[in-house]
Amino acid sequence: MEIFGLDGCRAGWVLASRQGVEVVTDLSEVIDRGGIVGIDMPIGLPTTAVRGTDALARRFLGGRAASRVFATAPRDVLAHPTYAAANAHSKRVHGRGISRQAFAIGPKITALDAVVHPGLEHRVVEIHPECAFAAMAGSTLITKHSPEGLRRRTELLATRFGVLPPTPPGASRDDVLDAYAVLWSAERFARGEHVVLTDGTRDRRGLLMRIVY
Repeated sequence: MEIFGLDGCRAGWVLASRQGVEVVTDLSEVIDRGGIVGIDMPIGLPTTAVRGTDALARRFLGGRAASRVFATAPRDVLAHPTYAAANAHSKRVHGRGISRQAFAIGPKITALDAVVHPGLEHRVVEIHPECAFAAMAGSTLITKHSPEGLRRRTELLATRFGVLPPTPPGASRDDVLDAYAVLWSAERFARGEHVVLTDGTRDRRGLLMRIVY
């Protein structure tokens, strides 16, 4: 069975597997390959400003690292074409605004939302790389936006995957590291060794909101 780890990048998605790494643009093509697909992007969108799964992931990471889990915006917020409009709508309807980072990944959230359905939940799972790295290390890591943070993540992955391949065009090194962290958790999911962060809530489309690591 093939197992993949996906992380968003500027050119599309970094796809990591035991066969190597590449940048892809078509999510449906990856899902149609079959096998287990782990992805660093929300599956299941809330109707309120707070998604319970995100809160559980923040609690797991703790401290300053909790801020690495962006709040998942509701579908009605992501439907707005500009940050200003989305933020204003979120404040008016949901009582709080959204961050620019959360809005920036909106197109990728929408792209994923268009291709997933409840029938895929046995093999398509949301995985947050920071939760995966914390599980690998036994504690939360320092930020990946530092030489030491990148070095530590590379070391952790090297013990599980060997020397990682070069960064493909259209991606950055931290994208590759995150994709392999997602792959690591996806392999744990395939073996039934994973941990699930969820409050059991499903969204209006029936998608189970959970993060596994």
